[in-house]
Amino acid sequence: MKQQNASEKSVRLFLCGDVMLGRGIDQIFPHSVPPKIYESYVIDAKDYVRLAESKNGPILQPVSFSYIWGDALGIWKKMLPSAKIINLETSITIHQKPWEGKGINYRMHPKNVDVLKTAGIDFCSLANNHTLDWERAGLIETLNTLKKSDIAFAGAGINDIEAATPATLPMNKGKIIVLSYGAKSSGIPKFWTAQENLPGINMLPENDEMAVALIKNEVDKIKQKNDIVILSVHWGDNWGYDIPAKHQKLAHELIDKAGVDLIHGHSSHHPIGIEVYQNKLIIYGAGDFINDYEGIAGYDEFRDELGLMYFPEINLENGELISLKMFPMETKNFKLHNASEVDALWLKSVLDREGIPLGTRVIWNEDHSLDLDWK
Repeated sequence: MKQQNASEKSVRLFLCGDVMLGRGIDQIFPHSVPPKIYESYVIDAKDYVRLAESKNGPILQPVSFSYIWGDALGIWKKMLPSAKIINLETSITIHQKPWEGKGINYRMHPKNVDVLKTAGIDFCSLANNHTLDWERAGLIETLNTLKKSDIAFAGAGINDIEAATPATLPMNKGKIIVLSYGAKSSGIPKFWTAQENLPGINMLPENDEMAVALIKNEVDKIKQKNDIVILSVHWGDNWGYDIPAKHQKLAHELIDKAGVDLIHGHSSHHPIGIEVYQNKLIIYGAGDFINDYEGIAGYDEFRDELGLMYFPEINLENGELISLKMFPMETKNFKLHNASEVDALWLKSVLDREGIPLGTRVIWNEDHSLDLDWK
């Protein structure tokens, strides 16, 4: 087991996958956008609330801004991460026109941004396939809402320069640098790419050599002693455990050549295999953290109601992983609950099965938390 002792020379972070606060979840908050949506089978966002209630019982509405976080609040209080980093898969806007032809469009009312503030979220990755669901006007309102709320972001912007600008989160010693990129493989339309005079997404070049050179250039401009560099990337399919060879090769090269210390991958709706390469953490797919999919049938074998809270401890001197503790969670009534022992052990079995070929396995703790072990 390659865990090292944490000290004042380390930093603890919180990471998770997709945080989707629109559609049904937006409808249970004190403020909500009009429920009309434009999906092929559903035209009322409240139907997603009704689906969840039909499965697990009534949700007393409106809920407080702390409601959805449930047991996660106590875990954050216990673990005290220096920064909380998420992938926000929701436009924050009252703009009424969805992106034509998109099919599924997520948004929450700007007044509900307090749900992020209540959780103490420090950073939102925006380079994903839902940030422009409500057109460029919706993106602009999202950016402005996050800025007014003092929540850092990267991966989208009013132009290509802002979209590509990394976020910097100060620490007592050094800073956390987060770069955010979206890959075509996650379903982001190419025409969402930010341009000189066009708001949009910071897209990952499809050519790996170009991607490594681009990211290395960004890192070289900003990284200093005791800084930790995180690449938050939206890539790959929503379902399935296979890690594309292209993703693994790129992750390795970003660590070897571009100065990246941690890969924070997302897009998969369920956790997939974890790797530690050159003592640097690679989360290929963090899995969904919170969404309104409760009660929706299909893909049941992946258990997407189960998710993970990731708490890596990173050495500030070299960016190497000291430890990774994970807490299994279950979404029920649009609220995060500690997973049962049976469900936590199921997640452990999945992480072991998928991790062993990558050189990792998981250790079970009596409090139902999971510790990563690696070769």
